[in-house]
Amino acid sequence: MKLSALEIRTAVRAALAEDIGGGDATTLATVPLGLTARAVMRAREPLVVAGLEFVETAFRELSHRVNFQKIVRDGQPAKAGAVLLKISGPARPILTAERVALNFIQRLSGVATLTSQFVRAVRGTSAQILDTRKTTPGWRRFEKYAVVCGGGKNHRLGLFDMVLIKDNHLAALRKEKPNAIATAISRARKKFPQLKIEIEADTLDQVRQALYAGAEMILLDNMSLPQLRRAVELVDGWAKTEASGGVNLKTVRAIAQTGVDFISVGALTHSAPSVDIGLDFEA
Repeated sequence: MKLSALEIRTAVRAALAEDIGGGDATTLATVPLGLTARAVMRAREPLVVAGLEFVETAFRELSHRVNFQKIVRDGQPAKAGAVLLKISGPARPILTAERVALNFIQRLSGVATLTSQFVRAVRGTSAQILDTRKTTPGWRRFEKYAVVCGGGKNHRLGLFDMVLIKDNHLAALRKEKPNAIATAISRARKKFPQLKIEIEADTLDQVRQALYAGAEMILLDNMSLPQLRRAVELVDGWAKTEASGGVNLKTVRAIAQTGVDFISVGALTHSAPSVDIGLDFEA
């Protein structure tokens, strides 16, 4: 996923407006207008970097005279103590934009770092780690970008780019014949022939129904490890399989070893903690 300069700038401007309001009272009162400074942005814990463009945009929105020296790039790991970015220029805009810049990079690097942990946990298997729609409102593209920085894959971006028939859709169609799954897939295929169709299956019977109806992906929801292995055997390559539910860093490798193609992890975006990154002025 690639983020545009416009969407980054729009988000950064909104964040700066929220933070600055009528003016940075502390900086305006204490720091002379012509003062210049140098600062270093540094990782305070091991992490995977995401969001450097947001950082540069935050400072540049306040002054085009702020200069940067990138030491790392998005998607790269950094050890505790590693310098990520060197900044120089007018002191006032650096001080005023500091928190907004850190908020973006700490949050997005947190998502990338957690994603990388899941990716490492399944290394050597055929499974790939997917994100979900459990994202911060307004930040979906940013968080999904961070997932990619961490080595994960993006699932659907929203309700518009894929058909995913879930348990509540099937519950609404429970009286349809021959069954809710066949009816839902048939209707989706007619309405949106260009879109991939995935069906959520809670049981092996539903897996069979989804296969017969021609689903391209089958979401195996909250299944036990033996059920997942049996579902993979039933599918036998005729569709892609995605495991979901009960996934954490302790369970993800065993899930991957059942042979599923994908494992979706909502925690990548809804539970990733921000990482510790600091911005320190140099003497």
